[in-house]
Amino acid sequence: MPHVLTRSLDRSATVFLIVVAAVGVLIPLSNLLLPAGSMLQVPTYLVALFGKYVCYAILALAIDLIWGYCGILSLGHGAFFALGGYAMGMYLMRQIGSRGVYGNPVLPDFMVFLNYPKLPWYWNGFDMFWFAALMVLLVPGLLAFCFGWLAFRSRVTGVYLSIITQAMTYALLLAFFRNDFGFGGNNGLTDFKDILGFNVQADGTRAALFALSCLALIFGFLICRAVVTSKLGKVLIAVRDAESRTRFLGYRVESYKLFVFTLSACMAGVAGALYVPQVGIINPGEFAPGNSIEAVIWVAVGGRGTLIGAALGAVVVNYAKTVFTSGPLAPYWLFMLGALFILVTLLLPRGIIGTFNAWWEPWKAQRVSAAAESAAREDGISEPNPAE
Repeated sequence: MPHVLTRSLDRSATVFLIVVAAVGVLIPLSNLLLPAGSMLQVPTYLVALFGKYVCYAILALAIDLIWGYCGILSLGHGAFFALGGYAMGMYLMRQIGSRGVYGNPVLPDFMVFLNYPKLPWYWNGFDMFWFAALMVLLVPGLLAFCFGWLAFRSRVTGVYLSIITQAMTYALLLAFFRNDFGFGGNNGLTDFKDILGFNVQADGTRAALFALSCLALIFGFLICRAVVTSKLGKVLIAVRDAESRTRFLGYRVESYKLFVFTLSACMAGVAGALYVPQVGIINPGEFAPGNSIEAVIWVAVGGRGTLIGAALGAVVVNYAKTVFTSGPLAPYWLFMLGALFILVTLLLPRGIIGTFNAWWEPWKAQRVSAAAESAAREDGISEPNPAE
């Protein structure tokens, strides 16, 4: 496995991993070791904000894996992100115990308020971290597997698949809004205290969660690179470019699409699980179809089918969102986001990284060719003269 991961890395991928690793180490150290007020000290609120960006980058990677390399445009990946977040939120709620407002050692506060007689059966086990971590992967992965098996087996593709993924996340949005569903209704899950015995509000915990998010981004990127640079990745690209022809060649297209769709959903679940303790809340709003559409825009802006571009697009767009929604332009952010998507589609259809690669590769090839010609002249080798 290490050989596969190493072989899948090129220079740009290596640089990306080094940058993420450096950020994952330097920002927590700056927050914890440097005195408050120092120019180089990163405040705790920025550590949490940057951690949220990293989680979004993992989600963007998951979408780019299926959209950029397999041609599956999912407008419901926010559902997998939110399910992973709810799994982690349930664990965090169970850690509150008698420190809640009502002091019930078993039932979360919202269940006491709604007169629940006992803990619902599907909350059992979430007082153990290993069980919650397993559910972070299993619940989104199982939903994606069942949904994908039905959709891909029926050969639903294109815009029709996008619509039913959007319908899926909207159905979950309506379900989780219900108070009798057992997940906090409109308010969701919040007021978290501890994670693995550490205070979630403490500076050290925030820094550790940020570093863990960067580590998850690195592993997610390595997994995606290993997939797309393997023989499996070549088949996925063939499915994206000519699905019918790939099927006629004897490949079971549905199996390939189902595998990559399930893997992508698990990655989105991990992103959601890391997101919740850093922002301190998870509610049904995370299921909103608009969130999934916005995540697709991140990938389009950064560069579809590049992986690095997807992560970069998530960070750039969300940083812009933070800047513009905290000032007088806040009511117009969605218009600006839509305009950005239109401009990128018309002027930079390959996204930021895709456009850069389209410019860089010919220039690099020209430099290599010129260097080879120069070396040949120095060795006394010249091209034959056709006139001779």
